[in-house]
Amino acid sequence: MQDRNEISRPNTVLRLQGATLSPREHLSARHLLLRVMRLIAIGGLNDAAAAAVLFGQFGRGHRRALILMRALMLELSRTSHRQIALAPPCCGRITRDEAVILRALARTESDFAACHDDARLLLGRDTALGAATCFQAVAACFADLGAPFD
Repeated sequence: MQDRNEISRPNTVLRLQGATLSPREHLSARHLLLRVMRLIAIGGLNDAAAAAVLFGQFGRGHRRALILMRALMLELSRTSHRQIALAPPCCGRITRDEAVILRALARTESDFAACHDDARLLLGRDTALGAATCFQAVAACFADLGAPFD
């Protein structure tokens, strides 16, 4: 029989039918971003599932990432001249638009022009400085929290 205190401790590893599950399964930055983007696209900017995913990954530091992800999604939806295709959260594949988003997020801060080109391609606009800035801010935030997009 398991001790009740063992379950409530934050770093406890639970064993279920031979599988080992950590309470905080760490996803790669790309998988995490795609899951959160897809959840926000379905549930809206105040989606609790997206906040829970970020909280599970980053703990108390999730608020900055959540606010920047909301700002990014708002900027993309507000300024886009075309429909951006996102896959469902359970899908293992990515769309072309998601690939462009991941490429923009992987750009370094010194390569802002290429990030801006990716944002322009994604949004179908001549200029997309706001979206490019949001991409850079989200990438810097994830790197600060230990999940870089390299």
